[in-house]
Amino acid sequence: MTSDDIARTAVAETTSGKVPGTSKPIFPRLCLIGLGLIASSVAWAAKRDGLVDEIVGTARSPETMARAVELGFVDRAVADPAEAVAGADLVMLCTPLSTFAELAERIAPNLKPGAVLTDAGSVKHTVIKDVGPFVPDGVHFVPGHPIAGTEHSGPDSGFADLFKGRWCILTPPEGTSAEAVDRLSEFWTSMGAMIEVMDAEHHDKVLAITSHLPHLIAYTIVGTAVDLEESTKEAVIKFSASGFRDFTRIAASDPTMWRDIFLSNREATLEMCQRFSEDLTALQRAIRWGEADKLHELFTRTRAIRRGIIDANQA
Repeated sequence: MTSDDIARTAVAETTSGKVPGTSKPIFPRLCLIGLGLIASSVAWAAKRDGLVDEIVGTARSPETMARAVELGFVDRAVADPAEAVAGADLVMLCTPLSTFAELAERIAPNLKPGAVLTDAGSVKHTVIKDVGPFVPDGVHFVPGHPIAGTEHSGPDSGFADLFKGRWCILTPPEGTSAEAVDRLSEFWTSMGAMIEVMDAEHHDKVLAITSHLPHLIAYTIVGTAVDLEESTKEAVIKFSASGFRDFTRIAASDPTMWRDIFLSNREATLEMCQRFSEDLTALQRAIRWGEADKLHELFTRTRAIRRGIIDANQA
């Protein structure tokens, strides 16, 4: 069964068991700008749980918009983002980070007073810098980052349970309406996510080590394998154990998105790269000189981290 089959089934089951008029949507009209994995998953979950009345989608590609309508996770698609956001109660930017400034400037005049403007970007100080100056008075800007995803992209990749048991971090700028933050928090928790509110700079430093550096390492390791002589490369692919296989999954993530993430969060990522490089040098030295006790101590400490992740239900 494909992801869209699963999502369709979930929507049908929930809707069929719903008594008309017993629930009120959190945001009557949702506008999704960008219709890939995150947007389609938000749409499927919002439809399943009755969180919205209408979903309007827009994307750069006419084929993507047509597919979103065909799959049924948007009610209608509009080519012009400025037209798409008109009358929307919640607008979510789900495109690569490099597009945010231009999109914010285009949609700003048509944003509805009282609407909430959010996003799903992975680097929050950049979002605030690029989008914040264009947000009109009366529109509530609440940047967000759902910590969920797969290596797949595009409108066919989404599914309603993507955010279940996962964190969504909100980084509202100082002075943001608490009511707007609470309303957006309710939207995410209704889709199964857990909410954490934090400062944008702190978010970017945390994500640099938990997400950005691991992706950079994965891209590097898989790139190293690609550069091996042909016979060795074939053996690497044939005998891939779970470690290398997991790296290839991470390295298959959307290249445009990750290009933008690394360039947007360069300072924090470079800091973590430097720390990693220093630790790797120490590990190399321990291996070279046969320092068994040092290796055992390191592996014991890192094993405890894995146990903590399992205990936190994030495995």
